[in-house]
Amino acid sequence: MTTKGSKLTVLILVFSGVIFFAGCHKRVASIPSAPPAAPPALPAPTVTLQASPSDITKGGRARLTWSSTNAAQLTLSPGLGSVSGQGSQQVDPGESTTYTITAIGNGGKAEASARVTVSIPPAGATASPDLGELFREAVKDAFFNYNKSDLGPEAKESLLKNAEFLNLHREIRFTIEGHCDERGSEEYNLGLGDRRAASAKKYMVSLGIAEGRIETTSYGKERPFCTEHNEACWQQNRRGHFVMVR
Repeated sequence: MTTKGSKLTVLILVFSGVIFFAGCHKRVASIPSAPPAAPPALPAPTVTLQASPSDITKGGRARLTWSSTNAAQLTLSPGLGSVSGQGSQQVDPGESTTYTITAIGNGGKAEASARVTVSIPPAGATASPDLGELFREAVKDAFFNYNKSDLGPEAKESLLKNAEFLNLHREIRFTIEGHCDERGSEEYNLGLGDRRAASAKKYMVSLGIAEGRIETTSYGKERPFCTEHNEACWQQNRRGHFVMVR
């Protein structure tokens, strides 16, 4: 091999080495990593509050009823403090009062309010019995057996006494609310509560109460009167509850 050929071979080898060396050290572009997934949002608490009746005369009483979801702590004000997740409480405000329930949970805070308006008779006016108070004292609820909507002897006796009072006060209109205990689905209990209210209404009509004076509704298991989980408490919640309509 000639000297010229040897030089050419050496140049080719050097050039190939440079290309190989550059290729081996070529930087590979990095792929950016995906950002971490956001944690799932915690469910926000909800709360409802109702007052029945919402209008009373001074010295009368109203019942506050509430329910909540996703709440770790509930406070009812003024003056009632911490309460359970659902329940009811009688109040007798001396003046018109707005009650507020505050629910706090891991997902935030929620509030609901209900106002009880108190009417005060004019000074010097002759005091007369409060019809709403008379109604609450004289008219009693009808209670039902588990999963039943037919009236037993005790329920019929209560309704008979109710009819005696209501036939003396024909100006009173009222609602019969159907209530159930906590067992069973919401949908089923709404239907059962409706049948209980209808059964009580039918019997009241048979005792001489005009059908047009009676309304019915069902709350199923949404508004328990007692919130403990035992038979004694469940029995209190299986009822046809009478509420005067003003």
